[in-house]
Amino acid sequence: MDLSNLSFADLLSLRNDLDSEIKRREQEEKAKAKKQIVELARAYGLSVEEVLGKVGSARKPVEAKYCHPQNPELTWTGRGRKPLWVQELLSTGKTLDDLAI
Repeated sequence: MDLSNLSFADLLSLRNDLDSEIKRREQEEKAKAKKQIVELARAYGLSVEEVLGKVGSARKPVEAKYCHPQNPELTWTGRGRKPLWVQELLSTGKTLDDLAI
C-alpha cells in the first residue's frame, strides 16, 4: 500500500481504522487464549485457579503505625504518601513520633 498518495485526513482516518481493528483483534485473541487455557486445564482435570496458583494472593494487612491524636479512627501504616491529616499535623510542629501508636 502506497501511503504517500494519501491526504493527511485519509491518513488520520486510516490510523483510526487501524487502531479500532487492532483493539478488536486483541480482544478476539485474548478470548481465544482464555478458552484454550480453560480447555487445556479441564483436559487435565484442573481448575484455572489450580493452574495459576494463588493469583493475587491476599497479603497480610499492614498494621497502622500512626494515628490522629484526637481521632484514633484516622490511621496510617507509614507506607506510601502521607495522608493530609498527617501532613497538617506535621506542619503544626508535631513529629511522626508524636503520632506513633
